[in-house]
Amino acid sequence: MNVYSDPLYGEYALESVLVDLINSSLVQRLKKIHQGGASYLVNPKWNVTRYEHSIGVMLLIRKLGGSLEEQIAGLLHDVSHTAFSHVIDLSLGLGNEDYHDKIFSKVIFNSEIPHILQKYSYNITELLSQKWPLLDMEAPFLSVDRIDYTLRDMYTYQNISLKQCHNFIESLIVKETYIVCNSLSQCIWFVRVYKKEVIDFFYDPLNVYAYELLSTALTIGLEKKIISYDDLLKTDDDIILLLSSSKNDDIQGLLKKISKNAVIIHDSVNFDIHQKKKIRIVDPLVLIDNKVNIASHFSPEISEINENILKFSKVGVYLKIKNY
Repeated sequence: MNVYSDPLYGEYALESVLVDLINSSLVQRLKKIHQGGASYLVNPKWNVTRYEHSIGVMLLIRKLGGSLEEQIAGLLHDVSHTAFSHVIDLSLGLGNEDYHDKIFSKVIFNSEIPHILQKYSYNITELLSQKWPLLDMEAPFLSVDRIDYTLRDMYTYQNISLKQCHNFIESLIVKETYIVCNSLSQCIWFVRVYKKEVIDFFYDPLNVYAYELLSTALTIGLEKKIISYDDLLKTDDDIILLLSSSKNDDIQGLLKKISKNAVIIHDSVNFDIHQKKKIRIVDPLVLIDNKVNIASHFSPEISEINENILKFSKVGVYLKIKNY
């Protein structure tokens, strides 16, 4: 079946190379990798997968007129995410949250992806090493990756409506490889939603709590050789099984504490957890009077939101566990 549909972007008939890549074990594995890391362990509704996101990124690039090569890059951009996504970055102390980037080439070249791309006469080294502007434009500008994970999370978790998503997507155009919004009000709306994603969701106390406990369990598991770095390229369920089957008391205690009923409060004095995540802000380009400019130049609200995000992110969050 070559037709793929997505609630955010609609239905598309795809070329055979995309279908073959989607059906590869590397991409199919992403169905069992949660985008929110440990979050689904404490809230079953926080269940968006890397597969859904990767398909969405590919389709939005397509919708915006991106080349087939960039669609391929978009589809594959997250295949090297380990089980529980960015939890491993916390375990390893990687503030840039980029472990999946460090192992990307190794994961790709140890898979069936090169064979599939060679079958369709693509130069894999050139395709995967190129900088794709729609996919991954540097912050604070819009990128397809940034747009999709924000809209997908916030729509799935019932913070925004499908109609609002569609209105924003339809406001997007491409100018000289930059994604530009043709409506200032839509820019403001997206920045508000992005704030919900990076502060209200990423720093939700229950989410932070789950990350902290699971990342500690992963650290112990790696140190005690209960799990290996190769194991991390299995699925979330596989890693949970390996950890829960171990006889390590510390790991068992941590896993038992991960609960949706945990009560966690903000406390910067008597805290159990202090966590800071990668700083993320967005300041879209907007088209006004046929000229492209940064949206914050026309909106004090966008500047204020981003200042608040920066201030919050630099400090991080301090939490006290009341019970679990």
